Amino acid sequence: MTNKFIHFIANWKMFGDINSINSLNKVIKFSNIHKKNKYRIIYCPPYTLLNLFSRKVKNTRIMLGAQNCHHEQNNSAFTGSISAKMIKKIGAKYVIVGHSEVRADGETDLIINKKIKTLINNGLNIILCVGETLSQRKKKQTYKILKNQISRALKGIKKKNNILIAYEPIWSIGTGIIPKIFDLDKDIKYLKNFLLKKIKIKKPKILYGGSVNDKNIIDLKKIDILDGFLIGGASHSPKKFIDIIKKTFI
Repeated sequence: MTNKFIHFIANWKMFGDINSINSLNKVIKFSNIHKKNKYRIIYCPPYTLLNLFSRKVKNTRIMLGAQNCHHEQNNSAFTGSISAKMIKKIGAKYVIVGHSEVRADGETDLIINKKIKTLINNGLNIILCVGETLSQRKKKQTYKILKNQISRALKGIKKKNNILIAYEPIWSIGTGIIPKIFDLDKDIKYLKNFLLKKIKIKKPKILYGGSVNDKNIIDLKKIDILDGFLIGGASHSPKKFIDIIKKTFI
């Protein structure tokens, strides 16, 4: 894994306030010192912090992302929503779509598909989350679920090179439990092959997300074909986040 370009994406979810901006200082310093390793750090804070984070990471190696957006192409009358145009203008380069926590609130594959089209039209990079429930995994439906989620989300989309696929088993998010490395390696290989042959993505990039921390990264990094990690709670702590990056390259 250390010979390839690795993404470390910090998904802060509904955490952080104005004082959280200081937590970036150590990460910025770390990224300035360790320039030789092939990695990209992307912070996805709540909407309320996007502007502050954008100013903070300007002229650094750290990039900015949003946790979601509305599917409407143009700014319109959608109270409480944020458009792709707004996200781009504030300086963000990435947007997470299809996260299981958003899907649980009613987001469908059709809506995700519309969001991806809007994001591509605005020149933004996409982090598409896919994953199965524990019940679906026990019934051996994992690959069927992943295939359906990806096929529907990317239906009719021709420009796919700026899409990262984040495999996040729903049963692993926030539980502290990660899949067995042997099983996860098989899952990632299945996804790579499916994206390459069926979705026609020439160089598919797959991340793993779900209870990634500074302890289990030692095992997770053994999966050579992974292209990075989507990190939740552990990314709130600059020390833990930096440790995850360090241990990936040791």
